[in-house]
Amino acid sequence: MNNINFIAIDFETATPKRASICEAGICVVKAGTIVETKSWLVRPEDNLYSYWNIKIHGIQPEQTENAPSFPEVWKEIEAYLDECPVLVAHNAAFDMSCIRHSLELYGLEKSEIIYYCSLLAARNIYDSPCNSLDYLCDQFEIPEGTHHRAGDDAEMCARLFLKEINDAGCCELEEMNYCNGKL
Repeated sequence: MNNINFIAIDFETATPKRASICEAGICVVKAGTIVETKSWLVRPEDNLYSYWNIKIHGIQPEQTENAPSFPEVWKEIEAYLDECPVLVAHNAAFDMSCIRHSLELYGLEKSEIIYYCSLLAARNIYDSPCNSLDYLCDQFEIPEGTHHRAGDDAEMCARLFLKEINDAGCCELEEMNYCNGKL
């Protein structure tokens, strides 16, 4: 696992709109080891929230009214991506679309980023009745934080993906080519 480097990422949104990111979390993996986990509250456009989204993650508009906007947070995340332009997310289709829609909303340039999906990997590797992040982490005794909080979910995703790589018998990320794409 010495060659395994990636950044697990997770977003929570304020509304059903993908560009309404209200929290971002990353977990940095270098040489197959978690070295840092970080999260940011993010002020979505107009700081508007849906009742149902609040029910999922518990983040309230009052918590983000003075938080940095997506462009400010993305600039910090990009600094990590400069060193390692590989992302992993559980249900990457959702998280990558959050990035794409937010970059478009704020007129920001899209980076060249490779991504992997731990959900697709789980579906390929395991015969599980459920492939949700919290279920898989519970089944594999992966330490869990607060589910639907971006930093905790990013770290849970990183730990799960490291297990998936190991269980698939892979030594390089490129061997996980059935669950990857480009932003």
